[in-house]
Amino acid sequence: MINYSVYMMGNPIKPEMPEKAYAKAQVNEVIEFSQFVKHIADHNGVFSRGTVKGVVSDTCECLVEQLLNGNKIKFGELGIFSLSLKSEGAENIKKFTSDNITDVNILFTPGEDFENLRSRATFNPVSSRAAQQATYKAERAGETTVDLEAAKKKPSSGGGSDSESPEEI
Repeated sequence: MINYSVYMMGNPIKPEMPEKAYAKAQVNEVIEFSQFVKHIADHNGVFSRGTVKGVVSDTCECLVEQLLNGNKIKFGELGIFSLSLKSEGAENIKKFTSDNITDVNILFTPGEDFENLRSRATFNPVSSRAAQQATYKAERAGETTVDLEAAKKKPSSGGGSDSESPEEI
């Protein structure tokens, strides 16, 4: 189940346009690598956690190696990995050097297993993290009301995808 909160947000490219309501997914938990490896090993049952960890670690190392060799990797149902470059422009082609390249980014194109996630997902609307924190704090203090507007204006220190504080509906 995907928990989400709804926020009013403007279009940064067209700030004159009116705000619209948008959903933001809330992260339930950050799964550490070791937990994910255990999860894979528990599902498979044939390979130990150490074997799974080794295979995944070696896979990451090999992906990086192949990408840095200029290759695109088709990773079966997982998807395709490739690179893109970010660079500063030069006056002309002769003046452009590798020093103009400012970043190397990994591109990921999802494969079959990631298609149609919308049709497989279930959704659960929940309060924003700021509202949840304000309610919890009020309950602990024995208060019976919560000022949500004030809570939303405070900088958020929590994690998750909705940690920004735009106005919620």
